[in-house]
This record gives sequence, C-alpha cells and structure tokens, in this order.
Amino acid sequence: MRRKGPPSEIARLVAPVLGVLDGAWRRMHWWVATMAVLYAVSGITVVRPDEAAVILRWGRLVGETPALQEHGPGLLFAFPRPVDRVVRVQVKHVWEVPVNTLAGFSGDNDEDESPIVTSTLDPLTQGYALTGDHNIVQVFMIARFRVRSPAEWAFYGPKAEDVLRAEVTAAMVRSLGEMGVDRVLSDGRKSLIATATRRAQEGLDASHSGIELSSLELTYLAPPPALTSEFEAVQSAFIGAETKKKEAQAFAETAIPQAQATADSSLQSARGAADSDLATARGDAQAFLALDREYKMNPVVVRERLYRDAVERALAKAGKIQWVPPPVGNSYHGLRIQISSSAAGSPSSINSDPDDK
Repeated sequence: MRRKGPPSEIARLVAPVLGVLDGAWRRMHWWVATMAVLYAVSGITVVRPDEAAVILRWGRLVGETPALQEHGPGLLFAFPRPVDRVVRVQVKHVWEVPVNTLAGFSGDNDEDESPIVTSTLDPLTQGYALTGDHNIVQVFMIARFRVRSPAEWAFYGPKAEDVLRAEVTAAMVRSLGEMGVDRVLSDGRKSLIATATRRAQEGLDASHSGIELSSLELTYLAPPPALTSEFEAVQSAFIGAETKKKEAQAFAETAIPQAQATADSSLQSARGAADSDLATARGDAQAFLALDREYKMNPVVVRERLYRDAVERALAKAGKIQWVPPPVGNSYHGLRIQISSSAAGSPSSINSDPDDK
C-alpha cells in the first residue's frame, strides 16, 4: 500500500479560496439562479398597440421578408442582449420636422421663424432658392411624417430626420426652379406643395428611410427682406397692368358690338337706299320707254300732253298767276317776262312795255 505524501504548496494556498467559494455558494446559490433566470427572460418585450417591433441579432434583421421581420402588438420573445436587440417603433404617430435650410432665419433653433432683416443677402449664412425666372425666394417648411417600414427605420432611427430634411429641400429647390415667381407667390402654392411632396417621397423611398411624408406645410414663402421693396414695386406694376388690361378688354367688349351694330345699320340703310333708287330708276326707265313707244305711235298727242304737263308743273309752283291778253296781229308788242331767281314760291311777273318788242 502506497503512502500519501504531504500536500503540495499550491493546494495549501488554494484551499482557503475554495472554502470561501463553497461557503458563498451554499449561502447565495438561489440568488445566482434568480439572476440567471432574470437575464434569460430579459429578452421578452411588450409591444404596445400603436407600435411595431423588429429584432436585430448581432446587428442584422431577423426574418427574410418584411412580414417576418415586423412584429405587431403583444409579447415578443427574443434573446437577451448582446445577442438580440429589440427596436420598437411608433407606426401610428405623426412627427413634425421643421425645415429651414431654404429660409434666412436667425438662431440655431430649427423652430425659429424670425427672418433676418438685412440690406444684403449672405448666401453662406442665409438659405434661399431660385424660381424658374431667376428670382430669389426664401421658404420655411414643416414636414410631417410617420414610420411606414419599421425594418428600414431601425437602421436610421433619429437620423432619418436628416434624410427627410435633405430630400424635402432638394425637392423644393427643383420644384421652385420650374415655376415663375408670380405664380409661386399667387395661385401656384398648392401645385408647388403637391409636386415637392411627391418628389420628396420618391427620394425617401429610394434611400430606404422607411418613412412616409404625410404632409408638407409652407409657413413662410416670400422674397428676402432686402428685396421686399423691389418685389412690391414689381407687384404694383403688374397689378396696374392687369387692371388696365381688364379695363381695355371691358371697353373693347362694349365698343366692338356697338361699332358692329352701327356698321350693320349703315349697311342695311345703304342697301335699302340702293334698292329704292334702283326701283325708282327702273320705274322711270319703264315709263320713259312706254312714253317713247306711245310717242312713236301718236307724236302730236304726246307732245301736246307733255307740253300741258310741263306748264301745269310750272304754274303749280307759282305764287301769283297773271294772264296775258291775246296778241294783236299774231304778235306781241312790248311784252316782257321776268322770272325771279329767288327761292321757290316767289311770284313771277309778266309786264307789257310798249317800247319793247
């Protein structure tokens, strides 16, 4: 039988430590087991009704499709950290992000809407945009968005707001560059917002930000304060020109129908007079031709009748008629006839002068 040797120096030194650990385990093994269980169940997450959650395992999404990646309300079981990380996203909440990259506002606060009033425009410190006709305007916007894809949002998080500002700014600059300043400042604001919103959403989808732009509000859209007086002068001139144009159009709408009516009336009168003169001329021509035919048949009778008709017409215009006695010896002695050249109706005189023949 082999005899045991004395304990080694290492065993002698480790023995007190093992005794302490053995005593601690006998007193604290329930606590250690409890901590292990709590660590194991720390991966259980409660997803609220207005939320959706995704699981990142070692920094990668769990699930092959969006339907498998996104988890709805309820209990979500995952491995505790650092293996899994659960990201909860409020999918029904709408956030607001101020965008002042194109506005000349003072201060570092994004919500500051106090325009800087200066005599010049500093492009290094003041934002601005150019319209299609090369005019300068400044824009302050509020973008409202919600999370549409929690899986994509999980990789961006709060930085998605920076992506939103960049896309909204780029879309607004491009949209303003396609419109004139008069339309931008008057009736084109609705079309401007719709176009910029559509383009911003296209950029957000292309960058896989996972957010949806709900609305875009323009709280400030005006020329820079340094150019306000010039813009007001241009607007006043434009309004004056439009007013004169409308007055001219109103006058033309009244004068043209009146001139047309006058022209139509004159034309109808001329046509009526022409028809009347033509009918009169044709009647006179027919009467003359009939008289000519009758004269050829009975020249003596026609000549006598014409003579009598001429005398009757001449006597009808005389105011006083004096008959001359018949001649003596078939001739008149001392007969003088005076016919006044005054207006019609003055009497003619017939006198007898013995010395005149």
